[in-house]
Amino acid sequence: MSSSALEPQAHSRAHPSSFGLLVGAVGVVYGDIGTSPLYTLKEVFAGHYGVQVNSEGVLGILSLVLWSLLWVVSLKYVLFMLRADNGGEGGVMALTALARRATAGYPRLSGLLVLLGLFGTALFYGDSMITPAISVLSAVEGLDVALPGLGHWVVPVTVVLLIGLFLIQKHGTARIGILFGPVMVIWFVVLGVLGIHGIVQRPEVLQAVNPWWGFNFFLAHPGIGVTILGAVVLALTGAEALYADMGHFGRKPIARAWFSLVLPGLMLNYFGQGALLLENPEAARNPFYLLAPDWALLPMIGLATLATIIASQAVISGAFSLSQQAIQLGYIPRMQVQHTSSAAQGQIYIGLVNWALMTCVVLLVIGFGSSGALAAAYGVAVTTTMLIDTLLVSAVMLLLWRVPRWLAVPLLLGFLLVDGLFFSANVPKILQGGAFPVVAGVILFVLMTTWKRGKNILIQRLDETALPLRGFVDSIGIQPPHRVQGTAVFLSASPDAVPHALLHNLLHNQVLHQQVVLLTVVTRDTPRIDEDQRFEVTRYESGFYRVLLHFGFMEEPDVPQALQACRIEGLNFTPMGTTYFLSRETVIPTRHLGMALWRERLFAFLHKNANSSLRYFQLPVNRVIELGTQVEI
Repeated sequence: MSSSALEPQAHSRAHPSSFGLLVGAVGVVYGDIGTSPLYTLKEVFAGHYGVQVNSEGVLGILSLVLWSLLWVVSLKYVLFMLRADNGGEGGVMALTALARRATAGYPRLSGLLVLLGLFGTALFYGDSMITPAISVLSAVEGLDVALPGLGHWVVPVTVVLLIGLFLIQKHGTARIGILFGPVMVIWFVVLGVLGIHGIVQRPEVLQAVNPWWGFNFFLAHPGIGVTILGAVVLALTGAEALYADMGHFGRKPIARAWFSLVLPGLMLNYFGQGALLLENPEAARNPFYLLAPDWALLPMIGLATLATIIASQAVISGAFSLSQQAIQLGYIPRMQVQHTSSAAQGQIYIGLVNWALMTCVVLLVIGFGSSGALAAAYGVAVTTTMLIDTLLVSAVMLLLWRVPRWLAVPLLLGFLLVDGLFFSANVPKILQGGAFPVVAGVILFVLMTTWKRGKNILIQRLDETALPLRGFVDSIGIQPPHRVQGTAVFLSASPDAVPHALLHNLLHNQVLHQQVVLLTVVTRDTPRIDEDQRFEVTRYESGFYRVLLHFGFMEEPDVPQALQACRIEGLNFTPMGTTYFLSRETVIPTRHLGMALWRERLFAFLHKNANSSLRYFQLPVNRVIELGTQVEI
């Protein structure tokens, strides 16, 4: 089994303390799941599920919530999935890379798992849109409890708060964690204190610790037993963000924060709300806020609003990490990635992702208008992603880790059974507003598969007209052109062919530099590459060199810096003596074999608007020559 996570902070110059990492993890990672008490029991007992606010109903639901948290979050994600790290990185994309490595000898299975991983990635973005909307809405709705008549201000206030959250993203998750961590620590302590206050009034609520109450609920309510899991799953939202954010803080701080603070605070509060419902069934309209004493209601609304703003950070920062991985692995077009911390490699910001999420979140708040309406849409994307995580980790566990089957199979079947039940309970939500994350996921899935397939077709078309490298070098030796001083670096996607930029340069300028480097940048399935594995160099005659530069999917490919670290006899990569040649392809959609014409047109649009190789590889602007070519696909 995989060893402990390789935390980015371990490679930084400034080593944050364990306590600092724990507080930061509480602020960034657990905001989402930490604010679920605001709306989970409110949704369960809203009336449309048919759950009675009596001893049997309350204890049954509390038992389901407790054991769902213990099984899905504690066992599956914290103790198990966090060990499925890809060089310290987590999330469905990093897990897909592991699964692809595990199934290298099974091409069809590997292709299926990659498609599953891409769909899980797409659904995660859908979840990233709904989480901020429902979390902040549920907190601000407390205004209507404390000050009846102000309900019409809930949506405008929520929109303003969310826009402010997205505006501060460019400052980085490291700074946000430092700012938000202490607030979330206070939040979980307050959750626990309020819960204890409620439990003291009706201590019999602690009977729900017995899992029999959960089983009995299914037996007593055969019609709604599985359906109610569609509301219970609201208590689990944020587990996937927990896994995706592993690269920001590492496995150990995340696990310690969960067991020492987050889980106790959540369960005490859920049980406290349950005790309140046993005491006063009318409190079902908003058990979270009504659990607080009257004098504490307004301060609780303020604290809850801060906590839900922070809650949104878990999925937003997870979306940034996932996007960077997808870019490096070639599943989405290149975008500008900004590193916001010199100390931690995992702290990034992607402007296009940030503004797209902000637009969708604001539209969701305005369109749905309440947390209850959004609850119908919530859970579909979450449960589907959880199920995909289990399928992917099954391949990793059985084929890569080679865990004994007698141990792996029962555990994985247990995960699949529970995930399958939650997924089945959420399928009916698709017709009740849950279509949004599904539609968003399908659209993003089509974009990602179109981009990946289009890039492969483009490379194939270029290879069809490319000259073999060996024959070209031999011809240069027979009929040498005029040579000029310096080093020319020609970037090419194919390591075995002559770059089109080289042919165009030779045809039009009829000169070659003294040293010619044919460079291919290769992205590996591991997050980072050791420096001694960075280069593969092949020397040819006539001053030609074939260089492969290897980068991990979490690394920022700085080509000039990497080449200067490449010590090769006879090669000089001094900044003023090195010129970079790029080929800029203009894609022309056709009806030839390839993709459907509409997908080719979509790919051509994405390719035209993708971040340029010049900026992506951090090439010096005044030392780059771009040569254009048209390619029919």
